[in-house]
Amino acid sequence: MAEALELTAVVPDSLMGSRLDFAAAELFPDYSRSRLQAWIKSADLTVNGQQAKPKDKMMGGEELVLIAEPEEQGDWEAEDIPLDIVFEDEHILVINKPEGLVVHPAAGNRSGTLLNGLLHHQPDLINVPRAGIVHRLDKDTTGLMVVAKTLQAHADLVAQLQERSVSREYEAVVQGVMTGGGRVEGAIGRHPRQRQKMAVVDFGGKEAVTHYRVTQRFDNHTHVRLKLETGRTHQIRVHMAHIGYPLVGDSTYAGRFKIPKQASPELLEQLKGFRRQALHAAQLGLIHPATGEYMEWQAHRPDDMQQLLETLAKG
Repeated sequence: MAEALELTAVVPDSLMGSRLDFAAAELFPDYSRSRLQAWIKSADLTVNGQQAKPKDKMMGGEELVLIAEPEEQGDWEAEDIPLDIVFEDEHILVINKPEGLVVHPAAGNRSGTLLNGLLHHQPDLINVPRAGIVHRLDKDTTGLMVVAKTLQAHADLVAQLQERSVSREYEAVVQGVMTGGGRVEGAIGRHPRQRQKMAVVDFGGKEAVTHYRVTQRFDNHTHVRLKLETGRTHQIRVHMAHIGYPLVGDSTYAGRFKIPKQASPELLEQLKGFRRQALHAAQLGLIHPATGEYMEWQAHRPDDMQQLLETLAKG
């Protein structure tokens, strides 16, 4: 069990007239307002030693004391799943996720996920929402992910993602020959007819922006580098398919396999055998939640993508 939280703060005069939950959110910024409201209601967060209500107005000068036990965030099981750890300290963990690893348990997929492996590596993560997972990669996308090891780090990283200050760059191989880089801006929501898919939609979608640039052109394909401004489900896959350059191997968004013109037998075999979307989270940069220092990591592209690029270069 992680150590109990013990925090104290005095309400400044500048917060006079504010609700208790608002003042608490200002004074304890590492925790969400909903979590602070729950602590106020359970008397884990007191005002001058007395239980209060979230809507109570502050006069200034009150002493807020928070003493709370971390709460287990789920009933997930720890499993001994190998993790490729790129960086770790007491606050965060950066991993290089392999192909085929689901990030978070869901219906019909309760075990064998990254979350289960994280709990085996660090049991205290049971006290952090989603065991510290603040962003995801699709099952068959490889590359870098950051995990928060404390509630404070979790709140900070979520805020950075919301502020779009986290740098995330991907490599992909797409069908078709691009003339140059560009920007895709199209709201993403559920596909109107195929509900298991996402799509660029006119109504009800969430804002999504993807930047891309050409790294190398081949006869019928392009190696691209992409940068996410937002982080929607399947964003890169949806946006690239939307502009007519779907990812190699993407069975959901690329449609039926098309035989490229004048492709060598070796390349045909490579393309037919590439059973996942050719997408890799190659670079991750963020401000460390505890030190305030900007940090950046790179992950080498996986063997299957490297082999695909080498075969494409041969023609």
